[in-house]
Amino acid sequence: MESGDRYGVAGYGSGGDGTVPPPPSHAPSVGPPPPGASLRAAAAALLNLTGLGLGYALLGRWGRAAVCWAATAVLLWVALPADPDGVPAGVLVGYLLVLVLAAVDGGRIARRSAVGGAWRPGLAVGLGVVLLAVPAGGAVVYGSARDEAREQMLLERLEAGDERVATASGQPFEAAKSEYGKALDVYRALGEDHPGSRAAKLVPDRLKAYYDAVSAPYAKKRHCEAVAPLTYLRTLPDSVDKKVLGELAAWPDTPLAESLYACGVSRLGGAGSSSGGGDGGAELGQLLRTFPESASARRVAPAIDERIKDQVSALKGAEPCTATEALRGLGATASRLPDDSVKKLRADADEGVVDGVYACGVDQFEDGKFGAARTTLTDFARTYKSDGRVRQARNIATAAEIADDRPAAGKRLPPSKRPGGARMELVISNDAPNTVEVLYTGPVTGTVTLRACAGCERYRASEGPRRACKAAGRSYPKARLQLPAGEYHFLYKHGTGATARVDSYPSGTRVQPGYTYTSCTYVIERSPFDLDLPLLPDPIQPVVSPWGAGSSR
Repeated sequence: MESGDRYGVAGYGSGGDGTVPPPPSHAPSVGPPPPGASLRAAAAALLNLTGLGLGYALLGRWGRAAVCWAATAVLLWVALPADPDGVPAGVLVGYLLVLVLAAVDGGRIARRSAVGGAWRPGLAVGLGVVLLAVPAGGAVVYGSARDEAREQMLLERLEAGDERVATASGQPFEAAKSEYGKALDVYRALGEDHPGSRAAKLVPDRLKAYYDAVSAPYAKKRHCEAVAPLTYLRTLPDSVDKKVLGELAAWPDTPLAESLYACGVSRLGGAGSSSGGGDGGAELGQLLRTFPESASARRVAPAIDERIKDQVSALKGAEPCTATEALRGLGATASRLPDDSVKKLRADADEGVVDGVYACGVDQFEDGKFGAARTTLTDFARTYKSDGRVRQARNIATAAEIADDRPAAGKRLPPSKRPGGARMELVISNDAPNTVEVLYTGPVTGTVTLRACAGCERYRASEGPRRACKAAGRSYPKARLQLPAGEYHFLYKHGTGATARVDSYPSGTRVQPGYTYTSCTYVIERSPFDLDLPLLPDPIQPVVSPWGAGSSR
Protein backbone atom coordinates (compact mmCIF):
# COMPACT_ATOMS: atom_id res chain seq x y z
CA MET A 1 0.00 0.00 0.00
CA GLU A 2 1.07 3.58 -0.63
CA SER A 3 1.63 5.81 2.40
CA GLY A 4 -1.50 7.82 1.63
CA ASP A 5 -3.59 4.68 2.17
CA ARG A 6 -2.88 4.45 5.88
CA TYR A 7 -5.02 6.19 8.57
CA GLY A 8 -4.93 6.40 12.33
CA VAL A 9 -7.28 4.46 14.59
CA ALA A 10 -9.04 7.54 15.92
CA GLY A 11 -12.74 7.90 15.15
CA TYR A 12 -14.27 10.60 13.14
CA GLY A 13 -15.69 13.74 14.82
CA SER A 14 -16.74 17.19 14.09
CA GLY A 15 -14.31 20.05 13.98
CA GLY A 16 -14.23 22.86 16.48
CA ASP A 17 -16.31 24.95 14.15
CA GLY A 18 -19.05 22.34 14.12
CA THR A 19 -18.40 21.14 10.53
CA VAL A 20 -18.14 17.40 9.64
CA PRO A 21 -14.97 16.36 7.66
CA PRO A 22 -15.46 14.31 4.43
CA PRO A 23 -14.86 10.55 4.52
CA PRO A 24 -11.40 9.32 3.48
CA SER A 25 -10.89 8.38 -0.20
CA HIS A 26 -9.43 4.93 0.66
CA ALA A 27 -10.48 2.27 3.07
CA PRO A 28 -8.24 1.90 6.06
CA SER A 29 -5.68 -0.92 5.91
CA VAL A 30 -6.76 -2.29 9.16
CA GLY A 31 -10.15 -3.60 9.94
CA PRO A 32 -12.85 -5.14 7.80
CA PRO A 33 -13.01 -4.18 4.10
CA PRO A 34 -15.46 -1.49 3.08
CA PRO A 35 -18.90 -2.53 1.87
CA GLY A 36 -18.94 -3.91 -1.75
CA ALA A 37 -15.21 -4.71 -1.63
CA SER A 38 -15.58 -8.11 -3.31
CA LEU A 39 -17.48 -6.67 -6.22
CA ARG A 40 -14.96 -3.86 -6.59
CA ALA A 41 -12.08 -6.37 -6.45
CA ALA A 42 -13.67 -8.50 -9.15
CA ALA A 43 -14.23 -5.46 -11.33
CA ALA A 44 -10.63 -4.26 -10.95
CA ALA A 45 -9.26 -7.73 -11.62
CA LEU A 46 -11.39 -8.21 -14.74
CA LEU A 47 -10.52 -4.77 -16.04
CA ASN A 48 -6.80 -5.44 -15.56
CA LEU A 49 -7.10 -8.82 -17.32
CA THR A 50 -8.05 -6.98 -20.47
CA GLY A 51 -4.45 -5.85 -20.70
CA LEU A 52 -5.56 -2.22 -20.85
CA GLY A 53 -4.82 -1.42 -17.19
CA LEU A 54 -8.38 -0.06 -16.66
CA GLY A 55 -8.59 -1.56 -13.18
CA TYR A 56 -5.62 0.49 -12.09
CA ALA A 57 -7.06 3.52 -13.86
CA LEU A 58 -10.31 3.32 -11.86
CA LEU A 59 -8.28 2.94 -8.70
CA GLY A 60 -6.13 5.90 -9.60
CA ARG A 61 -2.96 3.79 -9.78
CA TRP A 62 -1.58 5.35 -12.96
CA GLY A 63 1.94 4.03 -12.55
CA ARG A 64 0.67 0.48 -12.41
CA ALA A 65 -1.64 1.18 -15.36
CA ALA A 66 1.37 2.41 -17.35
CA VAL A 67 3.13 -0.88 -16.66
CA CYS A 68 0.13 -2.75 -18.15
CA TRP A 69 0.14 -0.47 -21.17
CA ALA A 70 3.84 -1.00 -21.69
CA ALA A 71 3.47 -4.77 -21.45
CA THR A 72 0.66 -4.72 -24.01
CA ALA A 73 2.68 -2.45 -26.30
CA VAL A 74 5.63 -4.81 -26.13
CA LEU A 75 3.39 -7.75 -26.97
CA LEU A 76 1.89 -5.92 -29.96
CA TRP A 77 5.34 -4.88 -31.16
CA VAL A 78 6.55 -8.47 -31.03
CA ALA A 79 3.37 -10.04 -32.43
CA LEU A 80 2.63 -7.68 -35.33
CA PRO A 81 2.65 -8.20 -38.18
CA ALA A 82 1.52 -11.78 -37.70
CA ASP A 83 4.30 -14.31 -38.18
CA PRO A 84 3.71 -17.91 -39.28
CA ASP A 85 5.45 -19.10 -36.13
CA GLY A 86 3.30 -16.89 -33.88
CA VAL A 87 4.48 -15.06 -30.76
CA PRO A 88 7.53 -16.55 -29.05
CA ALA A 89 6.42 -18.68 -26.11
CA GLY A 90 8.60 -16.76 -23.64
CA VAL A 91 7.02 -13.44 -24.57
CA LEU A 92 3.51 -14.84 -24.38
CA VAL A 93 4.07 -16.50 -21.01
CA GLY A 94 5.65 -13.32 -19.66
CA TYR A 95 2.74 -11.23 -20.82
CA LEU A 96 0.16 -13.58 -19.34
CA LEU A 97 2.07 -13.52 -16.07
CA VAL A 98 1.94 -9.70 -16.09
CA LEU A 99 -1.84 -9.80 -16.64
CA VAL A 100 -2.42 -12.30 -13.88
CA LEU A 101 -0.28 -10.32 -11.46
CA ALA A 102 -2.05 -7.11 -12.48
CA ALA A 103 -5.45 -8.75 -11.93
CA VAL A 104 -4.48 -10.07 -8.50
CA ASP A 105 -2.87 -6.81 -7.52
CA GLY A 106 -5.77 -4.72 -8.80
CA GLY A 107 -8.29 -6.92 -6.98
CA ARG A 108 -6.30 -6.65 -3.75
CA ILE A 109 -6.09 -2.88 -3.93
CA ALA A 110 -9.76 -2.49 -4.82
CA ARG A 111 -10.76 -4.81 -1.96
CA ARG A 112 -8.97 -2.64 0.63
CA SER A 113 -9.64 0.75 -0.88
CA ALA A 114 -12.69 2.93 -1.01
CA VAL A 115 -12.90 4.07 -4.57
CA GLY A 116 -13.77 7.71 -5.00
CA GLY A 117 -16.10 9.04 -7.60
CA ALA A 118 -19.49 7.89 -8.68
CA TRP A 119 -18.85 4.51 -10.33
CA ARG A 120 -20.84 1.41 -9.87
CA PRO A 121 -18.94 -1.80 -9.13
CA GLY A 122 -21.62 -3.93 -10.79
CA LEU A 123 -21.35 -1.92 -13.96
CA ALA A 124 -17.54 -2.15 -13.79
CA VAL A 125 -17.77 -5.94 -13.52
CA GLY A 126 -20.00 -6.08 -16.57
CA LEU A 127 -17.64 -3.75 -18.42
CA GLY A 128 -14.71 -5.97 -17.48
CA VAL A 129 -16.48 -9.04 -18.77
CA VAL A 130 -17.31 -7.26 -22.00
CA LEU A 131 -13.80 -5.89 -22.42
CA LEU A 132 -12.32 -9.35 -21.92
CA ALA A 133 -13.63 -9.98 -25.39
CA VAL A 134 -10.98 -7.52 -26.63
CA PRO A 135 -7.93 -9.72 -25.88
CA ALA A 136 -9.92 -12.84 -26.64
CA GLY A 137 -11.03 -11.44 -29.97
CA GLY A 138 -7.55 -10.12 -30.59
CA ALA A 139 -6.19 -13.60 -29.99
CA VAL A 140 -8.69 -15.01 -32.47
CA VAL A 141 -7.90 -12.35 -35.04
CA TYR A 142 -4.20 -12.80 -34.48
CA GLY A 143 -4.55 -16.56 -34.79
CA SER A 144 -6.33 -16.07 -38.09
CA ALA A 145 -3.63 -13.66 -39.26
CA ARG A 146 -0.96 -16.08 -38.16
CA ASP A 147 -2.70 -18.91 -40.04
CA GLU A 148 -2.88 -16.75 -43.14
CA ALA A 149 0.78 -15.90 -42.80
CA ARG A 150 1.53 -19.61 -42.51
CA GLU A 151 -0.58 -20.28 -45.59
CA GLN A 152 1.31 -17.62 -47.50
CA MET A 153 4.59 -19.09 -46.36
CA LEU A 154 3.53 -22.54 -47.55
CA LEU A 155 2.35 -21.12 -50.86
CA GLU A 156 5.75 -19.46 -51.27
CA ARG A 157 7.39 -22.82 -50.63
CA LEU A 158 5.13 -24.35 -53.25
CA GLU A 159 6.10 -21.65 -55.71
CA ALA A 160 9.79 -22.25 -54.97
CA GLY A 161 9.27 -25.94 -55.74
CA ASP A 162 7.55 -25.01 -59.01
CA GLU A 163 10.51 -22.83 -59.96
CA ARG A 164 12.90 -25.70 -59.37
CA VAL A 165 10.82 -27.93 -61.64
CA ALA A 166 10.76 -25.26 -64.33
CA THR A 167 14.54 -24.87 -64.11
CA ALA A 168 15.17 -28.62 -64.18
CA SER A 169 12.85 -29.25 -67.12
CA GLY A 170 15.23 -27.41 -69.42
CA GLN A 171 18.17 -29.70 -68.62
CA PRO A 172 19.06 -33.36 -69.27
CA PHE A 173 17.67 -35.59 -66.55
CA GLU A 174 20.98 -36.60 -65.00
CA ALA A 175 22.03 -32.97 -64.69
CA ALA A 176 18.60 -31.93 -63.35
CA LYS A 177 18.04 -34.87 -61.01
CA SER A 178 19.19 -32.92 -57.94
CA GLU A 179 16.79 -30.06 -58.67
CA TYR A 180 13.95 -32.49 -59.20
CA GLY A 181 14.76 -34.09 -55.87
CA LYS A 182 14.65 -30.76 -54.04
CA ALA A 183 11.31 -29.86 -55.63
CA LEU A 184 9.92 -33.23 -54.62
CA ASP A 185 11.03 -32.63 -51.03
CA VAL A 186 8.95 -29.46 -51.04
CA TYR A 187 5.84 -31.18 -52.38
CA ARG A 188 6.25 -34.13 -50.04
CA ALA A 189 6.62 -31.88 -46.97
CA LEU A 190 3.56 -29.85 -47.91
CA GLY A 191 1.44 -32.92 -48.56
CA GLU A 192 2.55 -34.93 -45.54
CA ASP A 193 3.26 -32.26 -42.90
CA HIS A 194 0.57 -29.70 -43.80
CA PRO A 195 -2.24 -31.78 -45.27
CA GLY A 196 -4.99 -29.25 -44.56
CA SER A 197 -3.25 -26.21 -45.99
CA ARG A 198 -4.19 -24.48 -49.21
CA ALA A 199 -0.74 -25.29 -50.55
CA ALA A 200 -1.22 -28.98 -49.80
CA LYS A 201 -4.47 -28.98 -51.76
CA LEU A 202 -2.51 -27.72 -54.76
CA VAL A 203 0.15 -30.43 -54.44
CA PRO A 204 -1.70 -33.07 -56.55
CA ASP A 205 -1.79 -30.71 -59.52
CA ARG A 206 1.85 -29.78 -58.97
CA LEU A 207 2.85 -33.44 -58.80
CA LYS A 208 1.06 -34.06 -62.10
CA ALA A 209 3.09 -31.22 -63.64
CA TYR A 210 6.19 -32.65 -61.95
CA TYR A 211 5.64 -36.08 -63.49
CA ASP A 212 4.98 -34.47 -66.88
CA ALA A 213 8.26 -32.52 -66.66
CA VAL A 214 10.35 -35.50 -65.60
CA SER A 215 8.80 -37.81 -68.22
CA ALA A 216 8.96 -35.27 -71.05
CA PRO A 217 11.32 -37.48 -73.15
CA TYR A 218 8.66 -40.21 -73.13
CA ALA A 219 6.03 -37.77 -74.39
CA LYS A 220 8.46 -36.78 -77.18
CA LYS A 221 9.01 -40.47 -78.10
CA ARG A 222 12.68 -40.31 -77.11
CA HIS A 223 12.41 -43.71 -75.48
CA CYS A 224 16.06 -44.39 -74.67
CA GLU A 225 16.32 -40.99 -73.02
CA ALA A 226 13.07 -41.65 -71.14
CA VAL A 227 14.24 -44.84 -69.39
CA ALA A 228 16.22 -43.15 -66.60
CA PRO A 229 13.60 -40.52 -65.61
CA LEU A 230 10.74 -43.05 -65.75
CA THR A 231 12.74 -45.46 -63.59
CA TYR A 232 13.25 -42.60 -61.13
CA LEU A 233 9.53 -41.80 -61.05
CA ARG A 234 8.74 -45.45 -60.42
CA THR A 235 10.82 -45.34 -57.22
CA LEU A 236 9.00 -42.34 -55.72
CA PRO A 237 6.35 -44.38 -53.83
CA ASP A 238 9.25 -45.68 -51.71
CA SER A 239 9.85 -42.18 -50.33
CA VAL A 240 6.54 -40.33 -50.80
CA ASP A 241 3.23 -41.28 -49.18
CA LYS A 242 1.05 -42.99 -51.77
CA LYS A 243 -1.89 -40.93 -50.51
CA VAL A 244 -0.01 -37.85 -51.67
CA LEU A 245 0.89 -39.38 -55.04
CA GLY A 246 -2.55 -40.85 -55.69
CA GLU A 247 -2.89 -42.41 -59.13
CA LEU A 248 0.58 -41.15 -60.07
CA ALA A 249 2.16 -43.84 -57.90
CA ALA A 250 1.50 -46.57 -60.47
CA TRP A 251 1.54 -44.40 -63.61
CA PRO A 252 5.21 -44.89 -64.66
CA ASP A 253 4.89 -48.69 -65.08
CA THR A 254 3.34 -48.74 -68.54
CA PRO A 255 5.42 -45.87 -70.01
CA LEU A 256 8.61 -47.42 -68.62
CA ALA A 257 7.77 -50.82 -70.11
CA GLU A 258 7.04 -49.20 -73.47
CA SER A 259 10.26 -47.17 -73.37
CA LEU A 260 12.39 -50.18 -72.42
CA TYR A 261 10.91 -52.12 -75.31
CA ALA A 262 11.23 -49.33 -77.90
CA CYS A 263 14.75 -48.42 -76.81
CA GLY A 264 15.94 -52.01 -76.67
CA VAL A 265 14.52 -52.90 -80.07
CA SER A 266 16.06 -49.78 -81.63
CA ARG A 267 19.48 -50.95 -80.46
CA LEU A 268 19.17 -54.63 -81.41
CA GLY A 269 22.17 -55.93 -83.26
CA GLY A 270 24.16 -52.85 -82.32
CA ALA A 271 21.81 -50.49 -84.19
CA GLY A 272 22.13 -47.93 -81.42
CA SER A 273 25.89 -48.15 -80.93
CA SER A 274 26.49 -45.02 -83.02
CA SER A 275 24.67 -43.03 -80.35
CA GLY A 276 26.39 -44.81 -77.49
CA GLY A 277 23.50 -47.17 -76.93
CA GLY A 278 24.86 -50.75 -76.96
CA ASP A 279 22.93 -53.74 -78.31
CA GLY A 280 19.57 -53.35 -76.52
CA GLY A 281 20.16 -56.27 -74.17
CA ALA A 282 20.23 -54.11 -71.05
CA GLU A 283 16.87 -52.49 -71.76
CA LEU A 284 15.13 -55.65 -72.91
CA GLY A 285 16.54 -57.59 -69.97
CA GLN A 286 15.24 -54.97 -67.57
CA LEU A 287 11.85 -55.13 -69.27
CA LEU A 288 11.60 -58.92 -69.03
CA ARG A 289 12.71 -58.96 -65.40
CA THR A 290 10.63 -56.01 -64.21
CA PHE A 291 7.45 -56.38 -66.28
CA PRO A 292 7.43 -60.03 -67.42
CA GLU A 293 3.64 -60.09 -67.90
CA SER A 294 3.35 -56.78 -69.72
CA ALA A 295 2.25 -56.38 -73.32
CA SER A 296 5.67 -54.91 -74.12
CA ALA A 297 7.45 -57.98 -72.74
CA ARG A 298 5.37 -60.26 -74.96
CA ARG A 299 6.57 -58.36 -78.01
CA VAL A 300 10.29 -58.97 -77.37
CA ALA A 301 10.61 -62.45 -78.90
CA PRO A 302 8.69 -61.55 -82.11
CA ALA A 303 10.73 -58.37 -82.48
CA ILE A 304 14.07 -60.17 -82.22
CA ASP A 305 12.87 -62.92 -84.56
CA GLU A 306 11.81 -60.34 -87.14
CA ARG A 307 15.11 -58.51 -86.83
CA ILE A 308 17.04 -61.76 -87.35
CA LYS A 309 15.05 -62.51 -90.49
CA ASP A 310 15.66 -58.99 -91.79
CA GLN A 311 19.41 -59.35 -91.33
CA VAL A 312 19.44 -62.78 -92.96
CA SER A 313 17.75 -61.20 -95.98
CA ALA A 314 20.30 -58.38 -95.88
CA LEU A 315 23.12 -60.91 -96.39
CA LYS A 316 22.15 -60.89 -100.06
CA GLY A 317 22.42 -57.11 -100.22
CA ALA A 318 25.26 -54.65 -100.59
CA GLU A 319 26.52 -54.88 -96.98
CA PRO A 320 26.69 -58.53 -95.94
CA CYS A 321 29.52 -57.87 -93.48
CA THR A 322 27.37 -55.36 -91.61
CA ALA A 323 24.44 -57.77 -91.58
CA THR A 324 26.69 -60.52 -90.25
CA GLU A 325 27.84 -58.39 -87.34
CA ALA A 326 24.22 -57.51 -86.63
CA LEU A 327 23.33 -61.21 -86.55
CA ARG A 328 26.17 -61.88 -84.13
CA GLY A 329 24.87 -59.13 -81.90
CA LEU A 330 21.31 -60.39 -82.10
CA GLY A 331 22.37 -63.89 -81.17
CA ALA A 332 24.43 -62.67 -78.22
CA THR A 333 21.59 -60.47 -77.03
CA ALA A 334 18.99 -63.25 -77.31
CA SER A 335 21.16 -65.67 -75.33
CA ARG A 336 21.47 -63.21 -72.43
CA LEU A 337 17.79 -62.39 -72.03
CA PRO A 338 15.83 -64.06 -69.19
CA ASP A 339 13.20 -65.70 -71.37
CA ASP A 340 13.43 -69.18 -72.89
CA SER A 341 11.39 -68.24 -75.95
CA VAL A 342 13.94 -65.52 -76.67
CA LYS A 343 17.01 -67.64 -75.89
CA LYS A 344 15.97 -70.17 -78.56
CA LEU A 345 16.35 -67.49 -81.23
CA ARG A 346 20.14 -67.67 -80.76
CA ALA A 347 20.21 -70.74 -83.02
CA ASP A 348 18.54 -68.84 -85.89
CA ALA A 349 21.00 -65.99 -85.55
CA ASP A 350 23.99 -68.36 -85.47
CA GLU A 351 22.77 -70.10 -88.62
CA GLY A 352 22.58 -66.73 -90.32
CA VAL A 353 26.11 -65.90 -89.16
CA VAL A 354 27.51 -68.93 -91.03
CA ASP A 355 26.01 -67.69 -94.29
CA GLY A 356 27.00 -64.16 -93.39
CA VAL A 357 30.70 -64.89 -92.88
CA TYR A 358 30.92 -66.54 -96.27
CA ALA A 359 28.96 -63.75 -97.98
CA CYS A 360 31.11 -61.15 -96.23
CA GLY A 361 34.35 -62.74 -97.46
CA VAL A 362 33.04 -62.90 -101.02
CA ASP A 363 31.93 -59.26 -100.84
CA GLN A 364 35.33 -58.19 -99.53
CA PHE A 365 37.02 -59.98 -102.42
CA GLU A 366 34.74 -58.35 -104.98
CA ASP A 367 35.41 -54.94 -103.39
CA GLY A 368 39.17 -55.45 -103.73
CA LYS A 369 39.74 -55.86 -99.99
CA PHE A 370 41.89 -58.90 -100.56
CA GLY A 371 43.59 -59.02 -97.18
CA ALA A 372 40.28 -58.86 -95.33
CA ALA A 373 38.72 -61.43 -97.67
CA ARG A 374 41.58 -63.85 -97.08
CA THR A 375 41.25 -63.52 -93.29
CA THR A 376 37.46 -63.86 -93.33
CA LEU A 377 37.31 -66.90 -95.59
CA THR A 378 40.26 -68.64 -93.95
CA ASP A 379 38.45 -68.29 -90.61
CA PHE A 380 35.27 -69.57 -92.25
CA ALA A 381 37.01 -72.70 -93.53
CA ARG A 382 38.65 -73.28 -90.16
CA THR A 383 35.49 -72.70 -88.10
CA TYR A 384 32.81 -74.38 -90.21
CA LYS A 385 34.68 -77.45 -91.46
CA SER A 386 31.53 -79.42 -92.29
CA ASP A 387 30.04 -76.67 -94.46
CA GLY A 388 29.80 -77.49 -98.16
CA ARG A 389 31.38 -74.16 -99.11
CA VAL A 390 34.67 -74.76 -97.32
CA ARG A 391 36.57 -75.76 -100.51
CA GLN A 392 35.37 -72.66 -102.36
CA ALA A 393 36.15 -70.47 -99.35
CA ARG A 394 39.74 -71.76 -99.40
CA ASN A 395 39.96 -71.12 -103.14
CA ILE A 396 38.79 -67.54 -102.77
CA ALA A 397 41.19 -67.02 -99.85
CA THR A 398 44.02 -68.32 -102.08
CA ALA A 399 43.01 -66.03 -104.94
CA ALA A 400 42.81 -63.11 -102.50
CA GLU A 401 46.34 -63.77 -101.27
CA ILE A 402 47.64 -63.82 -104.83
CA ALA A 403 45.65 -60.67 -105.66
CA ASP A 404 47.31 -58.82 -102.82
CA ASP A 405 50.53 -58.97 -104.87
CA ARG A 406 48.99 -59.32 -108.31
CA PRO A 407 45.67 -57.41 -108.47
CA ALA A 408 44.78 -59.00 -111.82
CA ALA A 409 44.14 -62.22 -109.90
CA GLY A 410 41.24 -60.53 -108.16
CA LYS A 411 39.28 -59.48 -111.21
CA ARG A 412 36.86 -62.34 -110.76
CA LEU A 413 36.03 -65.02 -108.24
CA PRO A 414 37.51 -68.48 -108.75
CA PRO A 415 34.95 -70.78 -110.42
CA SER A 416 32.96 -72.80 -107.94
CA LYS A 417 33.01 -75.84 -110.23
CA ARG A 418 35.97 -77.42 -111.94
CA PRO A 419 35.80 -77.02 -115.69
CA GLY A 420 35.80 -80.06 -117.95
CA GLY A 421 37.91 -80.65 -121.02
CA ALA A 422 41.57 -81.37 -121.60
CA ARG A 423 44.21 -80.74 -118.98
CA MET A 424 47.75 -79.51 -119.58
CA GLU A 425 50.62 -80.50 -117.33
CA LEU A 426 52.66 -77.89 -115.51
CA VAL A 427 55.82 -79.15 -113.85
CA ILE A 428 57.25 -76.81 -111.22
CA SER A 429 60.82 -77.44 -110.07
CA ASN A 430 62.48 -75.87 -107.04
CA ASP A 431 66.07 -74.67 -107.36
CA ALA A 432 65.93 -72.69 -104.11
CA PRO A 433 67.64 -73.69 -100.84
CA ASN A 434 64.35 -73.29 -99.03
CA THR A 435 60.82 -74.62 -99.26
CA VAL A 436 58.47 -72.91 -101.67
CA GLU A 437 54.69 -72.72 -101.58
CA VAL A 438 53.08 -72.08 -104.93
CA LEU A 439 49.60 -70.55 -105.03
CA TYR A 440 47.74 -70.44 -108.32
CA THR A 441 44.32 -69.31 -109.50
CA GLY A 442 42.55 -69.28 -112.82
CA PRO A 443 40.09 -71.82 -114.19
CA VAL A 444 41.17 -73.86 -111.18
CA THR A 445 42.69 -72.70 -107.91
CA GLY A 446 44.99 -74.40 -105.46
CA THR A 447 48.35 -74.59 -103.72
CA VAL A 448 51.34 -76.91 -103.77
CA THR A 449 54.47 -77.00 -101.62
CA LEU A 450 57.94 -77.90 -102.87
CA ARG A 451 60.68 -79.16 -100.59
CA ALA A 452 63.93 -77.24 -100.28
CA CYS A 453 66.57 -78.14 -102.85
CA ALA A 454 69.55 -79.71 -101.11
CA GLY A 455 72.78 -78.11 -102.24
CA CYS A 456 71.09 -75.44 -104.32
CA GLU A 457 72.43 -71.91 -104.09
CA ARG A 458 71.37 -68.37 -104.76
CA TYR A 459 72.10 -66.86 -108.14
CA ARG A 460 73.16 -63.49 -109.33
CA ALA A 461 70.49 -61.74 -111.30
CA SER A 462 72.27 -62.36 -114.60
CA GLU A 463 72.84 -66.06 -113.83
CA GLY A 464 69.35 -67.12 -112.80
CA PRO A 465 67.74 -67.57 -116.22
CA ARG A 466 70.79 -69.48 -117.56
CA ARG A 467 71.58 -71.80 -114.64
CA ALA A 468 68.35 -72.35 -112.68
CA CYS A 469 67.15 -75.98 -112.69
CA LYS A 470 69.85 -77.01 -115.24
CA ALA A 471 72.52 -78.63 -113.12
CA ALA A 472 73.37 -82.01 -114.58
CA GLY A 473 72.64 -84.96 -112.38
CA ARG A 474 70.73 -83.00 -109.77
CA SER A 475 67.25 -84.06 -108.79
CA TYR A 476 65.12 -81.00 -108.16
CA PRO A 477 61.97 -81.19 -105.97
CA LYS A 478 58.99 -81.06 -108.33
CA ALA A 479 55.22 -80.62 -108.34
CA ARG A 480 53.00 -81.59 -111.26
CA LEU A 481 49.75 -79.73 -111.88
CA GLN A 482 47.05 -80.70 -114.38
CA LEU A 483 45.54 -77.42 -115.53
CA PRO A 484 42.62 -76.66 -117.87
CA ALA A 485 43.38 -74.07 -120.52
CA GLY A 486 43.04 -70.45 -119.45
CA GLU A 487 44.78 -67.51 -117.81
CA TYR A 488 46.54 -68.22 -114.52
CA HIS A 489 48.11 -66.16 -111.77
CA PHE A 490 50.83 -67.52 -109.48
CA LEU A 491 52.41 -66.50 -106.21
CA TYR A 492 55.66 -68.14 -105.12
CA LYS A 493 56.14 -67.93 -101.34
CA HIS A 494 59.54 -68.88 -99.96
CA GLY A 495 59.17 -70.66 -96.66
CA THR A 496 61.43 -72.69 -94.37
CA GLY A 497 65.08 -71.87 -94.86
CA ALA A 498 64.55 -68.48 -96.46
CA THR A 499 65.69 -65.30 -94.78
CA ALA A 500 63.33 -62.46 -94.00
CA ARG A 501 64.63 -60.63 -97.05
CA VAL A 502 63.51 -63.26 -99.55
CA ASP A 503 60.50 -61.85 -101.37
CA SER A 504 57.41 -63.60 -102.60
CA TYR A 505 57.15 -63.51 -106.36
CA PRO A 506 53.92 -63.19 -108.36
CA SER A 507 53.63 -64.08 -112.00
CA GLY A 508 51.07 -65.01 -114.58
CA THR A 509 50.69 -66.91 -117.84
CA ARG A 510 48.16 -68.42 -120.20
CA VAL A 511 47.90 -72.16 -120.52
CA GLN A 512 46.95 -73.30 -124.02
CA PRO A 513 45.66 -76.69 -125.12
CA GLY A 514 48.16 -79.20 -126.47
CA TYR A 515 51.22 -78.07 -124.55
CA THR A 516 53.15 -79.18 -121.50
CA TYR A 517 54.59 -76.43 -119.32
CA THR A 518 57.49 -76.20 -116.92
CA SER A 519 58.46 -73.65 -114.31
CA CYS A 520 61.50 -73.22 -112.12
CA THR A 521 61.70 -71.27 -108.93
CA TYR A 522 65.02 -69.98 -107.62
CA VAL A 523 66.49 -67.17 -105.49
CA ILE A 524 68.63 -64.32 -106.78
CA GLU A 525 70.78 -62.05 -104.65
CA ARG A 526 70.35 -58.32 -104.42
CA SER A 527 73.22 -56.03 -105.32
CA PRO A 528 75.76 -55.29 -102.56
CA PHE A 529 74.30 -51.82 -102.34
CA ASP A 530 70.81 -53.25 -101.77
CA LEU A 531 69.55 -51.75 -104.99
CA ASP A 532 66.29 -53.09 -106.37
CA LEU A 533 66.80 -55.19 -109.45
CA PRO A 534 64.28 -55.58 -112.24
CA LEU A 535 62.13 -58.68 -112.01
CA LEU A 536 62.67 -61.43 -114.54
CA PRO A 537 60.23 -61.54 -117.42
CA ASP A 538 57.67 -64.30 -117.58
CA PRO A 539 58.48 -66.52 -120.58
CA ILE A 540 55.21 -67.76 -122.03
CA GLN A 541 56.46 -70.63 -124.09
CA PRO A 542 55.70 -74.30 -123.92
CA VAL A 543 58.15 -76.98 -123.03
CA VAL A 544 60.57 -76.02 -125.83
CA SER A 545 61.43 -72.92 -123.79
CA PRO A 546 60.28 -73.31 -120.18
CA TRP A 547 58.88 -70.32 -118.37
CA GLY A 548 60.49 -69.50 -115.07
CA ALA A 549 59.85 -67.85 -111.79
CA GLY A 550 62.32 -66.08 -109.54
CA SER A 551 62.74 -64.20 -106.31
CA SER A 552 65.24 -61.62 -105.19
CA ARG A 553 67.18 -61.40 -101.98
